[in-house]
Amino acid sequence: MPGEKKSGVKEIRATRFILEDEKGKLRAELCMGKDGPWLSLYDKNSKPRAVLSVRKDGPELALYDEDSKLRAGLSVLKEGRVLMPHAENGKTRAVLSVLKDGPELRLYDKNGKPRAGLMIDNDGPVLSFLDEIGMVRVGLSVGKDGPMLALLDENGKVICGSP
Repeated sequence: MPGEKKSGVKEIRATRFILEDEKGKLRAELCMGKDGPWLSLYDKNSKPRAVLSVRKDGPELALYDEDSKLRAGLSVLKEGRVLMPHAENGKTRAVLSVLKDGPELRLYDKNGKPRAGLMIDNDGPVLSFLDEIGMVRVGLSVGKDGPMLALLDENGKVICGSP
C-alpha cells in the first residue's frame, strides 16, 4: 500500500552469529556445528555459563560456574531424560533419569563414585547401597512376591537376606 513502510530484512543466513557487549567482549554465540546447532551464553568475562545444543541423540543443556566447570546438565535422549548436577570439583554428585525401564536416582560421593541408587523397575522399587569400589552391599526391594532385603559381601555374595 502506498505510504506503508516496509520492515527490515526478513531472512539472514549464516553458520555463526556472535553477540558482543559494548566493550567488544563475547557474550553469546549461535553456531552450526558438525553435530548440530548450539547456543552459548557467556558472562561479563567471556566465560561460558550456559550451552544449549541439539545433537543427533537429542537436545542438551549444560550450565557452568564462574570457573567454567560443568555444574549441571540436562539431556533429552532417545533412551530417556537425564539431569546431572555436579560438585565444585566437577564430579557428578547425582543423576536423575527417566528411562524406558522407569525412573532412577543415583547418588555419588565426593570423588564421583556411585554410592546409592533408587529405581522403579517392572517388579517395583529397588534401593541399593554401594561400597567405595561400586559393589552393591545392601539391596532392598518390594516386588510381586513381597519385600526383600539382602546384605552382600565384597564379592557380591549374599551373607544375610530374605527372599
